[in-house]
Amino acid sequence: MQIHNNTLITECSAYDFKEMLERKKVKSWLKSVSAFANTDGGSLFYGVNDDGVIVGLENPQADADFISEMIKARLDPVPEVQLIPIKHEGHTLLEVKVKTGMLTPYYYYQDGTRTAYMRIGNESVECNSQQLLSLVLKGTHMTWDSLPTQVDASKHSFVILANTFREQTHQEWNEKYLESFGLVTPDGKLTNAGLLFVDNCTVFQSRIFCTRWTGLYKDDAISSVEHRDNLVLLLKYGMDFIKNYTMSGWVKMPNYRLNLPDYSDRAIFEVGKPPYP
Repeated sequence: MQIHNNTLITECSAYDFKEMLERKKVKSWLKSVSAFANTDGGSLFYGVNDDGVIVGLENPQADADFISEMIKARLDPVPEVQLIPIKHEGHTLLEVKVKTGMLTPYYYYQDGTRTAYMRIGNESVECNSQQLLSLVLKGTHMTWDSLPTQVDASKHSFVILANTFREQTHQEWNEKYLESFGLVTPDGKLTNAGLLFVDNCTVFQSRIFCTRWTGLYKDDAISSVEHRDNLVLLLKYGMDFIKNYTMSGWVKMPNYRLNLPDYSDRAIFEVGKPPYP
């Protein structure tokens, strides 16, 4: 936490400011506790107004007791929280530090209704169905890819994956790798990941869209193509598309030619992390 001229830095994904403790509207701040626990953790600062100016609390001990009581009464499961008093230039503020939870989702509970929240930017928002499913899987230490399907693995082949494995590793393929890689369950069913790697992948969402634009902005397209296939082939299609439109210059060195492509092969694999989940 940084304080400059009696002011905290702005509200963000990890910080939430509260000028005072709202005892009659506990949802207004408990949803932030839920959101921090369900996302990447964070802190609520009591005694700080919306502009980040420290105004202090009149009775921080009573506020800390009430906050602790409400977290235990209204959140399920109860997240790991630290209450930290901070003194600054005659003012006392209270930091409610919420750690990232491992037992997600953390629900706010009232009148028989359970609601989970997530941190999006500097706001705590109610989870949609997809985000809630992701939190449930996280809490059970599972991922969507690892979930089993009812499809028999014996009815599908992995020839493309096996050939790519041999080419990349220079090792012989073994069918036992399918279970080790999480593509097939011990009882012979495909996982969701397995569905995406079989030769005859029929998952509609397993697609890639490739477009080359005229310049730096998405206005007029020079070329565009769409492919639907398994993940191994989609990667190949994407790489081939980029290579087809990559300048491959070179310079002559004393004893060899130095290739200077616009992009290295490795750069094609570097992608940004998609938004949660």
